[in-house]
Amino acid sequence: MEKITLTIDGKEVTGIAGQTIMEVARENGFHIPHLCYHPKLSKTGACRLCIVRINNTMLKASCTEPVVSDMKVITEDEGIKSIRKWLLGLILMEGDHNCLYCDADGDCQLQAYVKTYEVEQSKEDFPVIEREIDYITSNAIKRNENRCILCGRCVRACKEIQVSNVWGLCERGSSTHLIADDDKKIGESTCVKCGTCVQYCPTGALTFQPVLGKGPNWELKKESSICIYCGVGCKIDFYTNKEGLLVKTMGHEDGPNDGHLCVKGRFGFDFVQSPKRLTKPLIKKEGQFQEVGWNEALDFVAQKLSAAKEQFGPDSIAGLSSAKCTNEENYVMQKFMRSVIGTNNIDHCARL
Repeated sequence: MEKITLTIDGKEVTGIAGQTIMEVARENGFHIPHLCYHPKLSKTGACRLCIVRINNTMLKASCTEPVVSDMKVITEDEGIKSIRKWLLGLILMEGDHNCLYCDADGDCQLQAYVKTYEVEQSKEDFPVIEREIDYITSNAIKRNENRCILCGRCVRACKEIQVSNVWGLCERGSSTHLIADDDKKIGESTCVKCGTCVQYCPTGALTFQPVLGKGPNWELKKESSICIYCGVGCKIDFYTNKEGLLVKTMGHEDGPNDGHLCVKGRFGFDFVQSPKRLTKPLIKKEGQFQEVGWNEALDFVAQKLSAAKEQFGPDSIAGLSSAKCTNEENYVMQKFMRSVIGTNNIDHCARL
């Protein structure tokens, strides 16, 4: 691979032929503002927020411009700041971007850049097309097109990562807007509720339904773990609110899933705090389940298993483990079946 040497903000760096300025800058610790760009998606150069100055003259979109030898790149100067501020102002004018009542308040890339560049909402009477807010048809995703900035991230994520091809853009000019399938509501479309589009959305246009009303984004506490549902080992960021309730999950970029989750990994956490969840052992007595202590329950199970093993042999017993237990608990279960019971009749619900 051909190595290319260039200068970014006065620092000499090395890239590879075919890389863009954005990619080389990110690898060397330079942050260039962007909204439509994401390292895991194809490049479009739509938002123009990532413009940089090349060789002290021309302005180019860094997410699509390839690097060349001896290129001199300036990621930000007064002129670029002014243009970015102007671009952000235009985005705010075309849509409903009032952070005070937005679901993405505190977790929005657009909001972060607006604060960085001190952009104020325009007082001009700019005609805005009122778009659809759909929070009824899907119990997974809320859609508010009034906050859509047409970055196309959701469209590319749905096509290139999930390969469902649900989202698309239709019409032209100021009438351009997001559609699901042939302009259906989310719950009526072919959406599989994987939530990938929400994870890649940089604004509040697409948000997760389960987290709404459970606490503001800045109060949520994040902890990373491994998904319990299958053997892939996807890494997940779990978010809990001030009351300790699990309200949201996001795919972790460093996991084997590369940040992508299936519908179970994304939304299958409600059992944790379900009121139907058993918290004490039950034994059926006189035809009715009754709560008992752990010692009584364990003695009862040990007695029944020992009797079955003695009368019919260890292979008369089988164990089925659960994806709603931890990996460690599942390991102990198979160890118990093989070492204590003496059978390989052990399986897991993920294979059913």
